[in-house]
Amino acid sequence: MNHIIGAKSAIATPAVKWLLVDEESTGQRLDNFLMRHLKGVPKTHIYRIIRSGEVRINKGRASADTRVESGDEVRLPPVRISDKVAEKAERPAPGREFPLLFEDDSLLAIDKPAGVAVHGGSGVSFGVIEQLRQARPQAKLLELVHRLDRDTSGILLVAKKRSALRHLQDQFRERETGKTYLALVKGDWPTKLKVIDQPLLKFLLQGQDGSEGERRVRVTTPEDPDGMRSITLVNVSRRLPGATLLEVTIKTGRTHQIRVHLASQGHPIAGDDKYGDFEWNRQLQKPGRNPGLKRMFLHAWRLQFNHPVTAERVSLQTDLPPELKAYVDHASPSE
Repeated sequence: MNHIIGAKSAIATPAVKWLLVDEESTGQRLDNFLMRHLKGVPKTHIYRIIRSGEVRINKGRASADTRVESGDEVRLPPVRISDKVAEKAERPAPGREFPLLFEDDSLLAIDKPAGVAVHGGSGVSFGVIEQLRQARPQAKLLELVHRLDRDTSGILLVAKKRSALRHLQDQFRERETGKTYLALVKGDWPTKLKVIDQPLLKFLLQGQDGSEGERRVRVTTPEDPDGMRSITLVNVSRRLPGATLLEVTIKTGRTHQIRVHLASQGHPIAGDDKYGDFEWNRQLQKPGRNPGLKRMFLHAWRLQFNHPVTAERVSLQTDLPPELKAYVDHASPSE
């Protein structure tokens, strides 16, 4: 039996649903607005009903990138979801709080542990944002401002108001934030290599059955029309036997930017299972004089931004997690 969103009961005749846009949703893209209200409905179906004209704003057709405004009436057609999806929606993510670095009425900043996705999808049932929403049922809004890779630890911002979300995302887009990571790379990083300015290109690996596989990124040429300009600044923090600890500041926020840029220079990040040196990674995992490295050594260390309400500059920092600090301390040469 299918479940119908917007119907009065499971056996009721499918009905159109009207949503009134509140002030907090002002300025949100229509596709994102619908995804928030149509939990469990595949994105492909949401885009299909927008393209078909079944979704209307104030009785007029709209596109996926149309921005909704406070007071708008959004028409939703009857939308069916499968039993499997409905069952999943009824089993929400377990509520979880994360170490807080900052919080006020507009936003919060957490210290995300490695191994936890920021959101569900791509084989992951839930992530940080779903767990936070379950832990804080009274919160009117919790939305990711930006993203971190699943295996990256460190500072992650979450907006508590739509206005704060827009303001902060504008800062990320306009490169007004300061984002610095700590990364341990293979080999002796050249002191003079301080800027990597190479465009990046997303592509999909092919699965064994010929289907689309994992998403990957590679360096491309400036002439490539599909390449996205990407700038990474690098500073040596500490030299270790066979490795270098780097402070890496990104001026652009491309997918896997740090991992691909550093690997392209012949110095992959320790423990990187996509772009790293796999034999070196295996050696690092073996406990010897060092405790063994079981994860990728990439940590979102520092973040600076202008507060969305006061405009004051906020500077956050979180130390290396214990497992990374222990590895560096053991690997450091004796004084």
